[in-house]
Amino acid sequence: MHIELLVEEPSAEAALDILVPRILGKTHSFRIHPHRGRADLLGSLAGRMRGYSGWLRSAEARVLVLVDEDREDCFVLKSALEAAAANAGLLTKSVASGSAPYTVVNRIAVEELEAWFFGDVPALRAAYPGVPASLEAQRPYRDPDAVPGGTWEALHRVLRRAGYYPGALNKIETARNIAEHMDPARNRS
Repeated sequence: MHIELLVEEPSAEAALDILVPRILGKTHSFRIHPHRGRADLLGSLAGRMRGYSGWLRSAEARVLVLVDEDREDCFVLKSALEAAAANAGLLTKSVASGSAPYTVVNRIAVEELEAWFFGDVPALRAAYPGVPASLEAQRPYRDPDAVPGGTWEALHRVLRRAGYYPGALNKIETARNIAEHMDPARNRS
């Protein structure tokens, strides 16, 4: 099985490049297609789905679309993702009944990919030992999917307080560093 992953940005690619083999094992191949943000991914989605429709039906492959929620109505966002696949004649996992063969899986990261980093504090601390061990017990970080003020901004604040990234946060480097230590089975996000 081959998986095509469509993601919003290079930092998601950096993390998933490490995590996907841990999740899928070595029997699957994959390719990650990062975009220049959410607008770029959503703007190119219909055309990509049309392109995939030609070869997905004859190949043992799937497409996974991963989009950040970014405080948007999940039902509206998911409907747009589903419509892009349906308009290209592709069946999604959400619509497929029973064991019908689907080709597209649309998923929304609540709120952003960085919530996964807060969901695995041991990995965060392994990558950045200055982060306090008590982080996940602190009120703002108890629920990694509800971190106030935006998850990447909160991650930058936590790392800066721990002595890392006093200037701008290098999102790609940070994603790669944390993902190296992540265990998807223990993630709370």
